[in-house]
Amino acid sequence: MAPVKLYGATLSWNVTRCVAALEEAGVEYELVPINFGTGEHKSPDHLARNPFGQVPALQDGDLYVFESRAICKYACRKNKPELLKEGDIKESAMVDVWLEVEAHQYTAALSPILFECLIHPMLGGATDQKVIDDNLVKIKNVLAVYEAHLSKSKYLAGDSLSLADLNHVSVTLCLAATPYASLFDAYPHVKAWWTDLLARPSVQKVAALMKP
Repeated sequence: MAPVKLYGATLSWNVTRCVAALEEAGVEYELVPINFGTGEHKSPDHLARNPFGQVPALQDGDLYVFESRAICKYACRKNKPELLKEGDIKESAMVDVWLEVEAHQYTAALSPILFECLIHPMLGGATDQKVIDDNLVKIKNVLAVYEAHLSKSKYLAGDSLSLADLNHVSVTLCLAATPYASLFDAYPHVKAWWTDLLARPSVQKVAALMKP
């Protein structure tokens, strides 16, 4: 079977979010770079993959899937459904809950910090410390919830790994490249959870890809 194709750049945490899921699900894939500098993301070929002209996009035969979290779910559902815990209605509900928390609480608070610390300087812009400070308050409130939850559960959706954990990987790896890399030190259960994830080969592969 031909490998699936994942279109994007490894500098994008949305792309590497997918890599974590593909690796953990044991999917054979090819990473196909998209050149934003030449406008390739707005080319007819790429718009056929993702009509918003963004990355990532996944091609599996004649199927195109876009939006990183949809790609992750597709990869797991097809290749390793236990990462979604779909055989148990209660466990799968907890996966869904923490997938939503990742998107709308954790990454929503972390992304502005990453943009200010990593993306804006790369583009020659100035860092807005107020944006960072405001979102540090938000992410600390989120991490307090995680700390309480992970004091009772090894992983976010129970005692075994799920996609809910994996979807945190790429943005959390980016956090390590900012002045706020020690943020987890105040949350021992969160730090233990993250240390456990870092030891997984799938996460190590993502970390290697994201190195500049």
